[in-house]
Amino acid sequence: MQEPEKIYNTAVEATLEVIGGKWKPVILFHLTFGKKRNGELMSLMPAVTQKVLTQQLRELEEAGVVTRITYNQVPPKVEYELTEYGWSLKEILHLMCRWGDTHIERAYGNKAVVLRVPPQEPSIPLSKEDDDRAVKQ
Repeated sequence: MQEPEKIYNTAVEATLEVIGGKWKPVILFHLTFGKKRNGELMSLMPAVTQKVLTQQLRELEEAGVVTRITYNQVPPKVEYELTEYGWSLKEILHLMCRWGDTHIERAYGNKAVVLRVPPQEPSIPLSKEDDDRAVKQ
């Protein structure tokens, strides 16, 4: 029997290998709302440095979840968008956002604020109870 190339204790590790870190999930989340230029991503994430953003985008590109589109024009124009494979992360990213909203409310009540509220998407239930409530309404 051939030795496995990689061993994971759980598939969550494989997911985090691609989207783990402070900025990758945030970058991917913003890209679920469409193509973004570098400057747009910088303004959506003011705490990230240009160096880190570039590094994270390259890693996401290497993983096959983001594509870099370069336009042959002056001045140069580059946009980033999710690949078809990257779009498969949309539901989990939006659920992470919803979970974060719930966590902020639970942990901080009205003593915390989310500066960037994403455009409205159809509601994805966090739990069976949420889904049941939506059906009853």
